[in-house]
Order: sequence, then C-alpha cells, then structure tokens
Amino acid sequence: MKQQQKQTGAGHLQRPGTTRVLGRGGGGEAMRRTVLPGGLRVVTEQVPGARSASMGIWVGVGSRDESRQQAGAAHYLEHLLFKGTAKRTAVQIAQEIDAVGGELNAFTSKEHTCYYAHVLDEDLPLAVDMLCDVVFDAVNAKADVDVERSVVLEEIAMRDDDPEDLLHETFTEAVLGDHPLGRSVLGTEESIESMSRARVHGFYRSSYQLPRMVVAVAGNIEHARVLRLLRKAIGDRLDGDSAPAPPRSGRARLPRQRPLVLHEDDTEQAHLLLGCRGIDRHDERRFALGVLNAALGGGMSSRLFQEIREKRGLAYSVYSSTTAYADTGTFSVYAGCTPDRLGEVAAVVRGVLAGVAADGLTEDEVARGRGQLRGGLVLGLEDTASRMTRIGKSELNYGRHLSVAQTLERIDAVTAQDVAELAAELLQRPLTTAVVGPYGAVEDLPDGL
Repeated sequence: MKQQQKQTGAGHLQRPGTTRVLGRGGGGEAMRRTVLPGGLRVVTEQVPGARSASMGIWVGVGSRDESRQQAGAAHYLEHLLFKGTAKRTAVQIAQEIDAVGGELNAFTSKEHTCYYAHVLDEDLPLAVDMLCDVVFDAVNAKADVDVERSVVLEEIAMRDDDPEDLLHETFTEAVLGDHPLGRSVLGTEESIESMSRARVHGFYRSSYQLPRMVVAVAGNIEHARVLRLLRKAIGDRLDGDSAPAPPRSGRARLPRQRPLVLHEDDTEQAHLLLGCRGIDRHDERRFALGVLNAALGGGMSSRLFQEIREKRGLAYSVYSSTTAYADTGTFSVYAGCTPDRLGEVAAVVRGVLAGVAADGLTEDEVARGRGQLRGGLVLGLEDTASRMTRIGKSELNYGRHLSVAQTLERIDAVTAQDVAELAAELLQRPLTTAVVGPYGAVEDLPDGL
C-alpha cells in the first residue's frame, strides 16, 4: 500500500481545536490528528475496506510513574475501572460488549496504560461511549478495591508459577536495578496488600489527565464522526487551553547492574536469560537493532536457533528480544534446557554474541532480518487492532508518525555495516545472566555461566 506522508509538526505542538492530515493511502486510507480542548489528542486511521473498528484510550502513565508505596497502582487501576462507573455496573459493562460480539480489555506497561475495544464498525458509538465511561467515570468503590486485591495477588502468584515470566522479571530487576523501570508492573505482595482505596483513587485522579492521553481509532470510521462521538461522551471535560504533554524523554539514572542472579525453583528445566542494557526508543539505530535482533534470535533461520537447537540440540526454545523505553532499554537471549546442559547452553550463547560483536552478521543474515521486519509490519496491517496500536503508540511515544512506506524505507536502509557497528557496541556491554531452576545457590550453577 503506497502512502504519502505530509510534513507535520509533533502532536504536542499542535494547537488545540485544529486538525491535520498526517497521511493518505492509495486505497482511500487516511490518517488524521485533532487536538481537542484540554489537550486530548485524537488520531484516526480510516480503512474503507474494513468491517471493524478498534479504539484505544492511551494514558501516558505506567509503573515507572509510581512511588515505592504506589507500586502496582497503575495495573490495579486497569482492573478497577471495569468494576463500575457512575452509570454502568461491572455486569452491565460485560453484557453490553458481549451483546455485540465485541472485545473490551486493557493492559499496563512500564510507561503507559491502554484501554481498548474492538467491535463491528456499526457498533463504534457503543465502543466510544463505553470506553470513555470506564476511563473517565470509574467509581473505584472500596468494596471493589478489596475484591480486586485478591485478583491481583492471584495474578502475582500465577506469574511466580511461570518460570519464564518469573525469569524476565528477575532479569529486568538485575539489569535496571532499583529503578521504577526495574520493578514489576504488578507490584509486590506487600504493596498490593497495603493498597488502599484512597491511594489507588488518588493515583487515578492525578494521573488520568487529558494532556497525557491519546485516543486512537482505526477501521471503517470517519474522523469527524469519531470527534462527534467523543464530544458527546466526554462532555464538559473538553475544556481549557492545556497543551498535550510532550513525549517522554530524559536520561534514566540507573544503579549498577548485577552480573548474575538466581531464583531457585523446582522446575524440570533450567531457564536462562542473558543480556545487557540496550538503546532507548528515540535512538535512530532502533531499526538496525530490529534487524540485528531478528537475524540473531528472531526465527528458525536465526544464528542462535541454528547453533543451539538445530546443530547441537541443546534446547527446544531459544530466542532474543529487546525492550525500548524513553531513556534506556534491554537486549536479551532466552533459552530453556535440562539443568545438566545449562552451562553448555550459556557458553554457546556467549560465544555467538562475542562472534557477532567481533564480526557482525553476513549480508544474507541481514537481508533475512530485514525481511522479517518488513513482513511483520505489513501483515499487521490486516488487523484494525494492530493499526490502532501502531498509531496510538506512535502519537504517545513520538508525537509523530512514520507512514508504512517510510518505515519500510528505514528498514531497507539498514546495512550489514550498520548492524556490525551497533553489535560491536551493544554486545560488548556488561552482561547479566539470570537463571530460574533447581539450584539451591549460585555456587551450585554449572561452569559456563
């Protein structure tokens, strides 16, 4: 799909009450942004051939915005807001969305929270009214706070029962330290047990402000109609001359990372995560990192998969992954194996990383990495929910939007030399090794770690 991108300013610099066309596609697609009074940004992508509509209310608040006493509050709210509003009970919310075969849900991350709905295009009015009701008019009753406390504690217990989830939490804490980014989105048992209605509701009222929000809608929709529906649903909250908040930026002050951490767990497998601090999402090398990650551990042809599973049969699951925040990030390699093979697996991973740091990747590997990124991007356009997520995150994180064509150009422009230069820097950074498995102490871990 060919797209044209107009040169437009960042969303947080656009005047309230104005609308801009951000891009058009050859199939009638159009992307627009309006800044409403109060600083609320509305970004839509009209997809004429679709039969569905996806809407998300993105709030630029996540677990990194919590104090230690508030740990888990952002995620707690994700549960609470669906428990009832001034005009709907939790049962009514569930019944209304089920009656149209739609989906209503939310998720919380380190830096944002998203409440979203996916419905037939004809049911967009319901989705807008319901999401706005949930996000802006939640009651957060004390009784519901007490009920959801048990649910969140169960979620923490479920995380602790999943070795791979627990491993990622352990690794992140070791790499980013006692910084809010290093803490779990879920909070701790202690913080959730002590979470009062006043504390979580206060976090809600102070954090859920229009300048920190983006409404993203994609599908068979019209921008003007979305605006009419939002004005009706939000009402007099759309007032004032506040400007949208700028994208999150800065420089995280991180403590020293730990080189080796172990979480003892009576598992049949040993679970390994080995990695380092990465680059932030504003770094222009993020496209080269995407290619590096895909070629190194993103598929069956990746170097790690071939070396560890195909050639040696040491593990069933092995992959690499990245996270990118406003001011830092992580790069890591996961492998699950029998405990007696852990040392050999770790040694092979370290060897692969050292080899790529020294010599880069081959032209063929880089070409396959680019192809993976291209395919994943374009195939995601088949789904209106993916389109909504793409434009919502772009507006919140960057305030600007790359068209699909521009993104593909950035991917295609990545060379083997770009990847080699990034690998030489990134993969020689201090490494952290995290292990979850049947080991009583660090001294019990095999050689190779």
